[in-house]
Amino acid sequence: MPRAFKLILLVALLAVLALTGVIAGCGSSSDTSSSPSASASADATSQAYKIGVTQIVSHPALDAAVQGFMDALAEKGFTNVTYDQQNAEGDMATAASIAQKFASGGLDLILGVATPTTQAVVKADTTTPIVFTAVTDPVSAGLVTDPAAPTANVTGVSDQMRVEPVLELVKQIDPKATNVGIVYNAGESNSVFIVKQVEAAVAPLGLKLVKATASTSSEVQAAAKSLVGRVDAIVVIGDNTAVTALETIVKVCQQNKIPLYAGDSDSVQRGAAAGYGPNYTELGKQAGYQAALILGGTPIMDIPVIYAKDLPGNEQLSVNEKSAAAQGVTFPADLLSKAVNKY
Repeated sequence: MPRAFKLILLVALLAVLALTGVIAGCGSSSDTSSSPSASASADATSQAYKIGVTQIVSHPALDAAVQGFMDALAEKGFTNVTYDQQNAEGDMATAASIAQKFASGGLDLILGVATPTTQAVVKADTTTPIVFTAVTDPVSAGLVTDPAAPTANVTGVSDQMRVEPVLELVKQIDPKATNVGIVYNAGESNSVFIVKQVEAAVAPLGLKLVKATASTSSEVQAAAKSLVGRVDAIVVIGDNTAVTALETIVKVCQQNKIPLYAGDSDSVQRGAAAGYGPNYTELGKQAGYQAALILGGTPIMDIPVIYAKDLPGNEQLSVNEKSAAAQGVTFPADLLSKAVNKY
């Protein structure tokens, strides 16, 4: 073989070997490096965080939402979290004071539980990430403008459900019913929104709505008594003031044999005859998952508001047979068979 040809072959072989080495080197580098998102997630969960929780009142549904929130963060690896839990106990001045404290408290994130407390903290703090839960209409409450792509420091989980199933219970139990009463706080935007929905839903069911307002929990009993003799049933749907004093409504209903229906399962456990509502533990968990994304570095505008009515299987029927009997209610067998919760 001529010497010149051997030199050509040698050069070609060296080129191939060099190219192979470059390719192998690139592959090795790719295999051993971790993705940026994985590294960020690990870094995020290893840090310590301070989270403020502001809650409008104490009652089982809201308490369950808070616990679900904490459980979800722990599930996602955020275990080094210090919670500052505050409860306004229905007082808006207290809610505003809590909001101011949180705004200057150097928190990493704030959880707003229910509409009034979330409104207070959103007004006070425009920089700290805020996640809400148990808010029915975040748009009319002024918390977000575009639920699909929040533009400020706020996102969360709405407990907005259809009101029709609760009202349908009135007719299912008593087909002759014509008037249904509702107890609510006219000063709470969350409740005003729900009442408007109820007003639109009663006519197709052959019902008329009779409203009774209570601005504080101490006024709830009088509001319930004002409905006696005027209605065939009473409903309580998504109103924090009424739910806080639910036992007084239950007492009025039992004394006067008026069925009481609710928009959450905890109110059924506490004495309403039956009701449809969301799983508040699950709503809290969804808010916790949103918080985990935020703490992990996801922009809030990429975390849309979640609505309970869009969560599969979240419209649950609950019944309380003992309370129902005390209110003069007998459940049809087919309705009992659909109940997810029986108390």
